[in-house]
Amino acid sequence: MKNFFCFKINYNKALALTGVLLLFVSAVFTQPLKVGIAGLSHDHVNGIMHQYKNGEVIIIGIAEADEQLVERYKKNYQLADSLFYKSVADMLMHVKPDAVLAYNAIADHLAVVEVCAPKSISVMVEKPLATTVQQAMRMAELAKQYHIQLLTNYETTWYPSNQQVYEMVNMQNVIGDIRKLVVHSGHQGPKEIGCSNDFLQWLTDPEKNGGGALTDFGCYGANLMTWLMQGKAPVAVTAVTKQIKPAIYPKVDDDATILLEYPDATGIIEASWNWPFGIKDMEVFGEKGYLHALNSNTLEERDTNVYNKVMVKPAAYKDNLSYLAAVLRGKIHPANDLSSLDNNLIVVRILEAARKSAHEGKRIVLK
Repeated sequence: MKNFFCFKINYNKALALTGVLLLFVSAVFTQPLKVGIAGLSHDHVNGIMHQYKNGEVIIIGIAEADEQLVERYKKNYQLADSLFYKSVADMLMHVKPDAVLAYNAIADHLAVVEVCAPKSISVMVEKPLATTVQQAMRMAELAKQYHIQLLTNYETTWYPSNQQVYEMVNMQNVIGDIRKLVVHSGHQGPKEIGCSNDFLQWLTDPEKNGGGALTDFGCYGANLMTWLMQGKAPVAVTAVTKQIKPAIYPKVDDDATILLEYPDATGIIEASWNWPFGIKDMEVFGEKGYLHALNSNTLEERDTNVYNKVMVKPAAYKDNLSYLAAVLRGKIHPANDLSSLDNNLIVVRILEAARKSAHEGKRIVLK
């Protein structure tokens, strides 16, 4: 009886200890990420600032050399002086974030990875990954060498409608094999919609951004098409660009049409800074049906002459932070998903080929 009583006490202690451990593990896996910010010149940084104010992320360091930018963000978001550093290298000498998020010019993404990778710190950049294939390959080499995650964030990744299209096409085979993809991405123009001057300075610079609308909005279509085609690169790329508003955008294109050739399908990317309002939608034509994601939450299906609304389920991850946390904590492993390195290496290849095609006026075969 005595032994049984001791066993019961020990068993209850074990149960209690297990409960404590489960609570601890749960807390670890649900607490906000601690991140560093590289640059403040990308207006998308306002998104993470709002997430910070809402307690969804912990910002432990911000690297920005431009004093007027620093003062603006200090004032707008009541940020402490102690958060700011002149460079990413300086920041990482003082803090160890779970990851660094890059909100600087696309051409400067490589420099962020060069500093973070040797310190085993993962990086998430704003779209696209890089301005050239050479930059992208170097970034991939560093990520592989130092075993870090290198991810790319797109607004359209978190659209429940897009996630549902993928499920219906590639998991449920609702419309049969893909025959044509059309992605529209554009708005009135970055200056016209009120982007900051700090953002415009590099967004409209062909070296810093890699192009104009072709890069800024063409990357969305390249990303989505690579994903829907299950990680396959197109056979060839053909592009036509226009400069409709040279007085506003004298150095870069402001309209681009990009044609992607696959063995049994065609992709058309329409990217523009010249539309009457913002549009980000996607059409998928299959052997036996058609899907149209009109916006983030609206999806239509057509199989004959009738359009039917499709009930859109919530996406598994609502934003870049929830996804990034899941990746860093080993809950998911990026393969051909929209933020993955493999996908975004192909995106950069497509964009570089598109620029070359537009410049040379010919079809470019991908090697």
